[in-house]
Parts: sequence; structure tokens; C-alpha cells
Amino acid sequence: MTEGQQQSSGGDGAARRRMPAVFVGHGSPMLALNHDELTDGLAAMGARIRRDFGTPRAILAVSAHWYSHGGTRVQTSAKPRQIYDMYGFPQALYDLRYPVAGFPELGRRVLGLPGVSARADDEWGIDHGVWTPLVHMFPDADVPVVEMSVDDGLAPRQCYEVGRALATLRDEGYLVLGSGNVVHNLFEVQWDNPHGTSAADAFDAAVRDRVEARDDAGVIDYAHLPHARYAVPTPDHFLPLLYVLGASAGERSFVFNAVRQQGSVSMTSYAFGLDA
Repeated sequence: MTEGQQQSSGGDGAARRRMPAVFVGHGSPMLALNHDELTDGLAAMGARIRRDFGTPRAILAVSAHWYSHGGTRVQTSAKPRQIYDMYGFPQALYDLRYPVAGFPELGRRVLGLPGVSARADDEWGIDHGVWTPLVHMFPDADVPVVEMSVDDGLAPRQCYEVGRALATLRDEGYLVLGSGNVVHNLFEVQWDNPHGTSAADAFDAAVRDRVEARDDAGVIDYAHLPHARYAVPTPDHFLPLLYVLGASAGERSFVFNAVRQQGSVSMTSYAFGLDA
């Protein structure tokens, strides 16, 4: 039996296939209210996971919007609060409720993993980088969520190695989710452009080529790719991809929502382990 075919036991004791690892491009918070090809892609991915792997015991979500200083943080709360960490949007977005539960067992499991140096922190909550895509992937809010921060003190290679340590969680029925954007430059946003700039398209394509070839070193070394300074002016939204790559080392990718929008934002998303 190969690694990708391992069976694991869920919370009900039933055998299940190894859960996937998924990176989602979340883009604007308005994603939560939209109904379009992008949200259809997220909904289809959630449905596929349920159909082929069963409902995850819980989701470990690495969010670009929890960019912590002084170490990695992990939630252990049974009832994390929903955070509306965005400003200037329609009231309907702030009225949207995604009352997802936490999963202290998973939080404690992460804290005890070899290769993960972290501490518990329940001051944060479920931010819009996580709940806006999950509204479509798991609309009933019936899969518990534990957030883990992106540690600003880690180099890209170290983020990848933390991801490798998280891989074992997938054998225990947990879904590893990274949320960010391969291209995320709000300084260069073109609000009236439904597509990407040539620089955004080129960088996104270069990353995709390397992900599909499982040239993980090439993705880790993203700063040397063409247009990297334009595409990734700050690393917070790119690094969640490296956690997911680490958690899925050697596995083939499934690409969805492969579009750019507003000039300088990529929504390209990746799932790994679907063909296990």
C-alpha cells in the first residue's frame, strides 16, 4: 500500500482514505456573497472531498490573515469567534454568519507534533481568509475548524518543513487547508479589470508549472521567479501554499479556479491527494 493509499480512522472509528491537502485563493471578502464560477469551483471541491473521502473530522486552516510575530500560534478553543477583519464592504457581508465549531483535540495534536514549534493562542478567531471560502466548500458549517498562523519569523523553506510535519494529520481524518493568493498585490489592484495583468499571469503560470512538476524547491524559491516583486510584495498570502506543498510532498496536483482578477490577484487553487 502506497502512502497515498493509507487508511485512517475517523472520529467514528470508520476506516477512511487519507484526507487531501488544499490551497485556496480567497481574494476579496465578497467571495462569501458571490455565486459565480469561482464559488462553484469551491463548492465542487467541498462536495468531492465529502463524496470521495468522507466528512473531515476537522480542518486545520493556515490563514494568510493570521500572520503572527514571535512564533507559530494554534487555536485550541471549542468555540472560536468569527472575525470580520475587513473594512468598507456592504453590510450584508458583516451580517453573514458562519458558526463553525473549534476542535481542541486537533489543536492539541498540532502542538505536540514533532517538527512544529507553536503555542496555543485563542485571542484570534476564524478570519475572513478562512470562512469566505468555507461558506461555499462546507456551507452547513458542520466541519470544525482550527486555525494555525503563518509565522513571520520562518523562511519559506521552514514553512514548507512545518507543512511536512502536518502531513500525518491527513491520515487521521483531518483536512489541511491553506488560504491565501499566489498573486496578491493590493497596491496594484485594477478594480475595473476582471482579468490579470501580464505580470500576474506570468508569475501565476510559473508557479503552476512548478507545482504541477512537483518542483517544490522552485516554488519555495519563488522570489527568483519573474515578476516576483510585483506578485508577492509581502509574503503573507503566498506562504500558505508552501505549508500545503509540504503537507502533500510528492503528490500530484489538481488545479481549480485558475484565474486572475482585478489585475493583481490570483485565485488559482490547488488540491493534492485526490487521486489517492
